[in-house]
Amino acid sequence: MLKRSTQPKRLWRSAPLKPAYDAVVIGGGLHGLAAAYFLASRHGMQDVAVIEKRYIGYGGAGRNTAIVRANQRTSENVPLYKEALDMWPRLTRELDFNLMFYNCGNLNLAHSEAALKAMRLQTATAQFHGVDSRLLTPAECKALIPALDITDRPKYPIFGGMFHPPGGIVRHDAVVWGLAKGASARGVHIHQDTAVTGIEVQRGKVAAVQTSRGRIATPRVLNAAGAYAAALADHLLDIRLPISVLTIQAMVTQPLKPLLDHVISSGGYHIYANQTLKGEIATGAHMDRWPNYTTGTSAYYIKHQAEALTDLLPCLQGVKFMRTWAGLADMTPDMAPIMSGNDPVQGYYQDCGWGYFGFKSCAAAGKYMAQYMTTGTCPEILAPFDPGRFAAHRLMGETAALVNYSADN
Repeated sequence: MLKRSTQPKRLWRSAPLKPAYDAVVIGGGLHGLAAAYFLASRHGMQDVAVIEKRYIGYGGAGRNTAIVRANQRTSENVPLYKEALDMWPRLTRELDFNLMFYNCGNLNLAHSEAALKAMRLQTATAQFHGVDSRLLTPAECKALIPALDITDRPKYPIFGGMFHPPGGIVRHDAVVWGLAKGASARGVHIHQDTAVTGIEVQRGKVAAVQTSRGRIATPRVLNAAGAYAAALADHLLDIRLPISVLTIQAMVTQPLKPLLDHVISSGGYHIYANQTLKGEIATGAHMDRWPNYTTGTSAYYIKHQAEALTDLLPCLQGVKFMRTWAGLADMTPDMAPIMSGNDPVQGYYQDCGWGYFGFKSCAAAGKYMAQYMTTGTCPEILAPFDPGRFAAHRLMGETAALVNYSADN
């Protein structure tokens, strides 16, 4: 009798490194895999290689709190995030893979009249673009999350909130696996444990990529290396990008009975949290205040999270944190990404500078970067994200997404 194999079936296939590809994607994270998938599925470009120094999902793709939303602050950003949010159910069907999308809604709290005024503008922008967002009173916030303390006891009392029903959570690992599965099924080669060591340019055009496993001739390269994208651009092509790399820390509590039916976030406390399917409260903090490439966690932020969560949700007092982790955010001065191509090198494209918004946008960004790489023409929706805006001092207003930190926070 033949024994059934105990080895799990791989979702994507291994392939030898070819000497030439029509396109090479640097980075096996969400944006790189999404671009590769759409190059193959929408544009028939199956001869594509994804080059990942470690393993797919190693970076920010596997180190986030899985929140998705489309309630950004500017007219340039909202359409992109809205399309990305709308794509999750369609991608689940298209990839034939459960991405575990749960649109439980996102409640963002205001702790002052000024914050509430800013939310009115943000809500108006969202509604103008067809995004469901609405202002709530403190009582309406408590109706959504009964555990909230809406008295004047908390350090930052709740003045109201903005509820965004289409927002929610998606299983980030599932997105990595699903995109890898879909890309591989359409001919894309995924090469893990492979480092990019150089980009050859001939007569102003991309000619090849040098890797730790050999040379690859290609006319197109997409730099989607996340927190390492700026360093790669500088080192390989002498392209300087205004990106700072900052650590973001997150943690989860012990499993609890259901008490948090929606994603909750607070600019005053600078926390965000949701309850996972396992019952854990997954919560994230503000970025570290100094550029670095470390993924270590600190007692400072564990203390910050514990104090902030229990101030807003007193029922969590005494609950234990079970584990912590940290990821890297590639942050631009205006908290908006850089998506561009063919400048200063023909055939070189870049998708980076997402800060802590990269997961929410990956599906739409990958779709439009694939279009850009295929046609050589920038899609209209990506035009505002050209890095030339920094030299022209045309920074976007998305910096308002950072609520001012108080001195004692």
